Amino acid sequence: MSASWKQLSSQILLLLVSCRHINTKASSSTQPPLAPITPLKTDVRSIVLKGESHTEKIELVNPVNLTLECTWTGNQNKLPNITSYWTKDGEEIQNSQLSVQFHNGQYNIKQVFSIVSEENLGNYSCVFGNEAKIVFIVAIPQIGEVRDKPIISYMGDSAVLTCKMDDKKPKPNTWNWYRHNGTEKEQINVTVEPHRYEIKNKEEKTETRLVVNNLTEADSGLYSCGAVYAIGTTMSHVELKVIAFMEPLKPFIVIMVEVVVLVAAILLYEKSQSKKKVTTGDGTTADQKNMPQGDYNATEGSSSMRQRKV
Repeated sequence: MSASWKQLSSQILLLLVSCRHINTKASSSTQPPLAPITPLKTDVRSIVLKGESHTEKIELVNPVNLTLECTWTGNQNKLPNITSYWTKDGEEIQNSQLSVQFHNGQYNIKQVFSIVSEENLGNYSCVFGNEAKIVFIVAIPQIGEVRDKPIISYMGDSAVLTCKMDDKKPKPNTWNWYRHNGTEKEQINVTVEPHRYEIKNKEEKTETRLVVNNLTEADSGLYSCGAVYAIGTTMSHVELKVIAFMEPLKPFIVIMVEVVVLVAAILLYEKSQSKKKVTTGDGTTADQKNMPQGDYNATEGSSSMRQRKV
């Protein structure tokens, strides 16, 4: 009896161990719960239009669900219903047309747009019956300082290109620099050529500088700085012109050559005139010999009269 009891106990123990092993394996294969997706922030912009058109600029740095609300007080006709619709960059947005009633002295429409990348930026317009329009320019903050004239530096020297964001605008997350190669632009990587390029950003990230060392004529061209935000990058351009040390002296050299030629011409002319006035052996000058006989006699007579007066 005791042997059968021991055998039964061992079988129960083996069964418990196997069941525990199965449960442990099953629990390890369970997938962890997915992290909840953070919803987009919301932003609402409302404009009341009392005329025929209005333009509003909206600067964004983060992805948002943007609600645009348009209110128009109407014109003198005050129609009970008008057709309105939305456009993006001048093209009508599909399925955006609707009939709007004149209520409490105004027409009102609104629409929600998901602005999550640079592709969603642009000009959004609400149009009331082709008679009134409100334009919302949705863009990234623009770089304030724009340099029209190129930066001029010399071969073998270093050049510093600067871009600055207005202090009143949101600070970018970081800055990038690009060099234009025809119609394309290539991002400058300072780790690849550390002795050629340096990128220096201020701690406030409101300003960036690109230092180009050991300049050659090939470094001349167009460069772009990019202020990077979560929603996209805003760009500005700087032109660099690399010249030789003799280049600024060329106009001065040209002027000096012209002066030397002019002085030489004057000296040659003076020398030719002096040769004509050399006195001949009979007491007359070369100019007197070339005079007609009547003029020479008159000159001689006048000399005699001056002598008698004395």
